[in-house]
Amino acid sequence: MFWELIATVFAGLGGAGIALLLRKITKQTAPKWLVPVFAGGAMLGFQIQGEYDWYDHQASLLPEGVVVVKTVQEEAPWRPWSYVFPQTMRFIAADVANAATNKIDPNLVLVDLYFFERRHMAKRVPQIVDCVQEARTDFTQSFTASKKSSASSWYPLKDDDPLLKAVCSG
Repeated sequence: MFWELIATVFAGLGGAGIALLLRKITKQTAPKWLVPVFAGGAMLGFQIQGEYDWYDHQASLLPEGVVVVKTVQEEAPWRPWSYVFPQTMRFIAADVANAATNKIDPNLVLVDLYFFERRHMAKRVPQIVDCVQEARTDFTQSFTASKKSSASSWYPLKDDDPLLKAVCSG
């Protein structure tokens, strides 16, 4: 976040520099108010571009075998352009490459889900996916296949759920 602030300041300086150059080219006939307008516009444009590029950049950094299973697009009144072009501010990725099948019940798969959110640290949440019942639950150390129905709260998944497709396709 610190480097983003520094880059925003430099974008503002660059915008102001362009306005000053325009004033020099026009022999000071261009209005003085162009300098702060160009600086502010450059800073705002840099921030907007950064918010729209965040998801693509983060998804490109995911290692091989980690699959994005859900994205969340948001709109906000303080970002009126987001009503026309919603921004992806959060997404969930599953570590399919390191998913482990339960030896007692091969229909159960342990997979790590990673929750990413703009300007927040990623969070890892281990999940158990039941490929036959099409449901998921949080992994706990006391979980065993024999008491799977009473140990945890199972959340149903739809047939076309990307998590179910990613984990249970193999």
